[in-house]
Amino acid sequence: MQYRKGKDGAEISILAYGCMRFTKKNGKIDIDKAEQELMEAIRLGVNYFDTAYIYGGSEAAMGEIFERNHCREQIYIADKLPHYLIKSRDGLEKKFQEQLRRLRTDYIDYYLMHMLTDTASWEKLRKLGIEEWIREKLRSGQIRHIGFSYHGSADMFCRLVDVYDWDFCMIQYNYMDEYSQAGRQGLSYAAAKGLPVMIMEPLRGGKLVDLLPPAAKQRMAEHPRGYSAVEWSFRWLWNQPEVTAVLSGMNSTEMLRENAAAASSAEAGAFTEGDFALIEQVKSDINHTLKVGCTGCGYCMPCPKGVDIPGTFSAWNMFYSQDRRAARKSYMQCTVFRHDPSSASQCVGCGKCEQHCPQRIEIRRALKEAAADLETPAYRGVRGLIRLLHLW
Repeated sequence: MQYRKGKDGAEISILAYGCMRFTKKNGKIDIDKAEQELMEAIRLGVNYFDTAYIYGGSEAAMGEIFERNHCREQIYIADKLPHYLIKSRDGLEKKFQEQLRRLRTDYIDYYLMHMLTDTASWEKLRKLGIEEWIREKLRSGQIRHIGFSYHGSADMFCRLVDVYDWDFCMIQYNYMDEYSQAGRQGLSYAAAKGLPVMIMEPLRGGKLVDLLPPAAKQRMAEHPRGYSAVEWSFRWLWNQPEVTAVLSGMNSTEMLRENAAAASSAEAGAFTEGDFALIEQVKSDINHTLKVGCTGCGYCMPCPKGVDIPGTFSAWNMFYSQDRRAARKSYMQCTVFRHDPSSASQCVGCGKCEQHCPQRIEIRRALKEAAADLETPAYRGVRGLIRLLHLW
């Protein structure tokens, strides 16, 4: 296993365990299977385990497994505050203490603001006393490092990096999201500030494996490297020194061993011109299945009405090339869970964006079509509820 440095010099395994997708049996986590997998991960050198308050049963399962195997001091636990459920300073403490009880521990190594969407969301937390609360937790040792996870545009991500003296962050990033979401721009910005960057969705929820076009699968199979689709995705990330760790929701020992084997030899800067060419060819194969040729360059932004144009097109392309349910979820995360919504339906057709688009996309027309596909009655209902209850 290879390791990279945290902000305080901690050695973090470049392969991290995302604990959202434990196997369930009769509606409950299969604790025996999860135990085998978590302990095998530790044996293989994985030391970073990520969960969240809203990952049903995950915290409790981890707490039980780590306690009975007496391995708490060997690992780092990352957990997340559901700030969108918090209404008061007392609520902060209540949720945090509940997480400690579930995890059967008296401290959390890496604690994140879960899905921090924009600076307005942070300002709302500041008014509840979050900064003083964090200082108390860091001083007492109940929290060792503070950070945030993020879905959204690069510009807002960079602004969030600057609103507080964070210890680390987590972003969605993969070779298809290189220029969407926080993307390479966000990764570079955070790393330049000295922040370790954890990566989620390296496979876009498995879509860069299971739903690759036949041409892309054939290219990978014929390449002399002999890497699987999973390994290509991971090695593309690990090739970048700014990436600290890549989370994988592993739920079999076979998957663990395959990923750990790749993580034992992957090094930053190891990609050759041929490796980069293969990735670009695969991206081209995928792009041929896309609805709109948006590269995520951001020249169309900012929209006078606040529409997240690159984020909308990224989700719309996913809708047609990969998984419709996942695309709608991604769109909702990028446009609704924020103080100022950024839905495609907010477009008034001014055309400013089209004047700057290098791809000459008919953006106004495309936004209307995207809204028709992505803004379902359920989407509109959730958007209204979030506005009503101030859940951003």
